[in-house]
Amino acid sequence: MLDFLRQPWPWYVAGPLIGLTVPALLLLGNKVLGISSALRHICAACVPAGIPFLTYNWRAEIWNLFFVLGITIGGFIGYRVLGHPDTAAISAETVQDLQAQMGLTDFSGLLPKELFALENLSNWKGWVFIVLGGFLVGFGTRYAGGCTSGHAISGLSNLQWVSLVAVIGFFVGGLFMTWVIYPLLF
Repeated sequence: MLDFLRQPWPWYVAGPLIGLTVPALLLLGNKVLGISSALRHICAACVPAGIPFLTYNWRAEIWNLFFVLGITIGGFIGYRVLGHPDTAAISAETVQDLQAQMGLTDFSGLLPKELFALENLSNWKGWVFIVLGGFLVGFGTRYAGGCTSGHAISGLSNLQWVSLVAVIGFFVGGLFMTWVIYPLLF
């Protein structure tokens, strides 16, 4: 059984499992799948400072905190029991493109070390990618009213117009960053 779980699941198995989570949450508890709102719930529970954004009945959404806790515990157990790959499985053509167009050379881990190593915080490019990028992702998540998984999985399956606009914005922003901004920085 562990050998089966260690293998990548094909899209036609993993996709429907993720997709069926949305109607299950809606039918069983009238809840919407999403992760980004959990940070607001944690802050509302732990920082009772009278901030209007955090003044609401967070206990009504406690299921979301258990959901995030389950993801965290599941990730830890998965890492310890199932292990992890030494490198990300990407095609040779993608490696060649990343080397030629973006100058990335170290593919020994799950992320390119030229971008995501802690040593990168010692230069301005590292701060742009790690700190400023993290802030922009967090801000964009709140501004868009949810994260990519919330909009792309829950919002689109519920036929929400705002989620379609957000997902298109995510893709356009990602393409713009990859093909315009990133080459200017490197």
